[in-house]
Amino acid sequence: MSDRSEAVSVNATVASQSGAKVLIHETVRIHPTAIVEDNVTIGAGSSVWDNAHVRHDACLGEQCIVGGKSYIAYGVRIGHRVKINASVYICNAVTIEDGVMVSAGTVFTNDRFPRAATTDLKQPYPSEPDGHTLPTIVKQGATIGAHCTIGNDLSIGRFSMVGMASLVTRSVPDFHLSMGHPAQSVGCVCRCGQPLAKFVEGETLDEDVTCEACGLDYHVAGQIVTELNPPS
Repeated sequence: MSDRSEAVSVNATVASQSGAKVLIHETVRIHPTAIVEDNVTIGAGSSVWDNAHVRHDACLGEQCIVGGKSYIAYGVRIGHRVKINASVYICNAVTIEDGVMVSAGTVFTNDRFPRAATTDLKQPYPSEPDGHTLPTIVKQGATIGAHCTIGNDLSIGRFSMVGMASLVTRSVPDFHLSMGHPAQSVGCVCRCGQPLAKFVEGETLDEDVTCEACGLDYHVAGQIVTELNPPS
């Protein structure tokens, strides 16, 4: 059997609302109204709250929070210490790394040109992944604000921040603050989330910056942000 320090454990077995049997770590908390399907991995200390739905073969790490009414599709991979607020939709082909925050009402997508049925409208397209299913990765430490829409075939960079209600149609670089319709980089932020510098059209930054909140140091060259003394 798995060690308690690992993300996978078979020390506890629970029945989901759908009747499926799920093997999870004994410290995981699942609300009675939540649905957790077969072959789901949930790491130690995680919580799945009211009316959330975790589809089969999804994997969640340790100390994660899945907010009420959120939906995690089959095969989704989520790291450790990830916070998913209420009413978040995470579709197939999304990967979320450690320490990410996904705020309430955010929607991920995985098909750029979706259709419900064949061209003659006589057959529905299957829901399984195919050549039109495009991946999205949210890298460690990133924050996605409330009510964002995230496109596909892109990445949200390390410790970046997406402003609330943004429409993300292109990748967001590490440490960037991106917002708008479509979202654009307007500055950069520290690991702790505090603003470091603004990006001004026509101006090129080339300077060292110290976070006033936590004291971490960075070098900003153009729009490339480099950590000078990252925490060990």
